[in-house]
Amino acid sequence: MADVLHHDSHGHDDHHHHDDTDLTTFGFWTYLMSDLVLFGTLFIAYVVLHTHIPAGTPSPKELFGESLGYVLIETFALLISSVTFGFAVLARYKNNVNGVITWLIITWLFGATFIGMELNEFHHLVLEGHGPSHSAFLSAFFTLVGTHGIHVTSGLVWMIVLMFQIKKNGLTLPNTRRLACLSLFWHFLDIVWICVFSVVYLMGVIS
Repeated sequence: MADVLHHDSHGHDDHHHHDDTDLTTFGFWTYLMSDLVLFGTLFIAYVVLHTHIPAGTPSPKELFGESLGYVLIETFALLISSVTFGFAVLARYKNNVNGVITWLIITWLFGATFIGMELNEFHHLVLEGHGPSHSAFLSAFFTLVGTHGIHVTSGLVWMIVLMFQIKKNGLTLPNTRRLACLSLFWHFLDIVWICVFSVVYLMGVIS
């Protein structure tokens, strides 16, 4: 009788975890949709304000013309990190703990490279006197690109925590769920950055 009760309790726990997974996935998709609204608002603000350039302040073409190649390298670093994250997910399907951790480390390095290059770009602009307080265009630029950078940094912190959790507990259901949510988040940030690169940098140079 005790074995039956234990089996029923175990089955109930599995069902509970399954329900938690569905609820977590739904909640995370809801969060991503709210983030989409946030970035959509920032994009609209940038498009409206990028022509508000006082005399003596560089235009997008002057500001990004020489640094487009640098930003392109930065972009490839983030895009490659999305591919390596995909390999981490594939390793999870094979229940390869070391493979997941290895690919997450590689992903983290590419993501950290992206953030390092972005911070260097911001530092260079501020040193040249093109900080966010100098024009509406620069304020919109720093807000949009900086918000994306904060999200990537949050993803990197999340990745470190997840690697420690997987190393300690293995590919448990909660860790697998966290990996899936982080994968959605990371790929979402890649898509947002492609839009940033196209609207801010590429169109800025062409216009």
